[in-house]
Amino acid sequence: MPRRAIDWKKTGKQLLFLRNDNLSLRKYVCRENNYDKGECDGRCDTCKYDMDTSISRSELARVFSVTESVVFNWENGITPVSLEDMLFYCEIAGVDLKDLIVFEN
Repeated sequence: MPRRAIDWKKTGKQLLFLRNDNLSLRKYVCRENNYDKGECDGRCDTCKYDMDTSISRSELARVFSVTESVVFNWENGITPVSLEDMLFYCEIAGVDLKDLIVFEN
């Protein structure tokens, strides 16, 4: 079986799509960024923050303890995402790794 290579540009687009349109990810990021400030009680159904908005790169970067430019590089296929970060991303977004990674043809 030949070794398959990850298409990081297409995988990055998958990450961007999740950041813009995944409610599980939005809830997790919102809770992580606002709980310590006393602005989150963990009940997303009564949250003052709009769950229909996308997550900013800076919000996501804080959760991953990276810079906003790192998230930009991930989403644009410039820098590969570490396996640990990919698994964490999948866990908090509620998606399978195999559904997130795009392989080259």
